[in-house]
Amino acid sequence: MFPKNAWYVACMPDEIDEKPLGRTICNEKIAFYRGDGGQVAAVEDFCPHRGAALSLGSVCEGKLVCGYHGLVMGCDGKTVAMPGQRVGGFPKIRAYPVAEKYGFVWVWPGDAGLADVARLPKLDWAESPDWAYGGGLYHIQCDYRLMVDNLMDLTHETYVHTTSIGQKEIDETPVTTRTEGDHVITSRFMDNVMPPPFWKANLRGNNLADDVPVDRWQVCHFEPPSHVMIEVGVAHAGKGGYDADPKDKVSSIVVDFLTPESETSMWYFWGMARNFNPRDKALTAQIRDGQAKVFAEDMEVLEAQQRNLLRYPERRLLMLNIDAGGVQSRRIIDGLIAAERPQQLAA
Repeated sequence: MFPKNAWYVACMPDEIDEKPLGRTICNEKIAFYRGDGGQVAAVEDFCPHRGAALSLGSVCEGKLVCGYHGLVMGCDGKTVAMPGQRVGGFPKIRAYPVAEKYGFVWVWPGDAGLADVARLPKLDWAESPDWAYGGGLYHIQCDYRLMVDNLMDLTHETYVHTTSIGQKEIDETPVTTRTEGDHVITSRFMDNVMPPPFWKANLRGNNLADDVPVDRWQVCHFEPPSHVMIEVGVAHAGKGGYDADPKDKVSSIVVDFLTPESETSMWYFWGMARNFNPRDKALTAQIRDGQAKVFAEDMEVLEAQQRNLLRYPERRLLMLNIDAGGVQSRRIIDGLIAAERPQQLAA
């Protein structure tokens, strides 16, 4: 159902600043915490003594301490000590490759020998002072691939997000899809339309008129294992659209990291990176709050969709031309899963 030899966003750094965090990623129950020197560590969430959840314990001097009997666990999965007991012969539990970069904590749930930080996605906006980012996390009860479908076909905005980003021109404008290796791109460009409420607010946030026609764009990028970055924006009509001068537009990147929890649940790390008025914290909060409402609407639809699919597993879903982005993305995911299958069988 999901590739494991890949980097997934596991949590936000502040989720593990004070205590361990237990989180299931790709059906792997993992305890995240800060080890020696504040470095992120991740081990199987299973105490080798009596099977307690290590994430319910504490961290002392960079070691994870089980909250049941005080067993002390090292970052490599080796038991270090236990009060009044000889535990040197305890077998190691699994340790997972982790990395902290771009403001996220990443985990590699597959073969540790294949993990390479060079394979983390390149997020230039996350390291530039010219960009601001605000986002959040939703725990959604649906197959993460349903969210891939959702994000790679934005036609639903007209119907799901009627009071924020939806408008009839989305339906009326054709979408194009292309694939470059394992990168899928869907694009839609709407010229000379009135901005919907969300974009009116952003125009005002960049000191631009919000009551005039605009050229609007949506360019969705899928990259494995399940990351979707969406270039979005509006420019005053006739000023060049996507390529308009920054003074005539507002443009952003909708950030979507989809991390599978199980076959029917996921962690959705969402946000928006923007390159206009990046130091305006009030604007960042305003955009984040607006996005939170938009994505909550998606969550309601997707969870109901998942319930229907579980109720009627024999029903075949129909495909239209607007589904091409999701179909191509799923093919890439399926290829990665198939490539890992021989390794799993050998293990």
